Amino acid sequence: MILYEGRPEDVSGRLAREIRTYDFLDKLGISYQRTDHERADTMEACNAIDAVLNVVICKNLFLCNRQKTAFYLLMMPGGKKFKTKQLSAQINSARLSFAEAEDMLKYLDIEPGAVSIMGLMNDREHSVRLLIDEDILKDEYIGCHPCVCTSSLKMKTADVLERFLPAVGHTYRTVQLKGEE
Repeated sequence: MILYEGRPEDVSGRLAREIRTYDFLDKLGISYQRTDHERADTMEACNAIDAVLNVVICKNLFLCNRQKTAFYLLMMPGGKKFKTKQLSAQINSARLSFAEAEDMLKYLDIEPGAVSIMGLMNDREHSVRLLIDEDILKDEYIGCHPCVCTSSLKMKTADVLERFLPAVGHTYRTVQLKGEE
């Protein structure tokens, strides 16, 4: 894997959702580094990518309540275990579960394995609430997919929070996940 500055020079063969991500980040003037790789749709596959980017790629979970009336994108460190009960109590939403692939596509224009904060640029109705584990906010950089699981990005956490999120009209809520209980 090679580390590149910014978007690919040749975008042929890349999905439109990936190109739109680069276009949007470039429009906002957010600098990023990128690496291309085989499908990385598990945290194990992301470990080698972490070494190239010199950042820990977030575990991103797309969740919903049982009635499918509330959707959440949870960003957390890859090494933490997700405990539904811990999160449910903090956000006052019982019966959280993983959302369906159709919902990922509908709200974030993302397929399973590529869930990323970048998908919020496609949530124009603001149907998805962003939840970020406090440990993610401590890092200078965030690693994520550009809406596909065959490339990964590294960008400053401050740029994501202070420039990207306001541009897409989203805010976030900090949560505290213990990881074990």
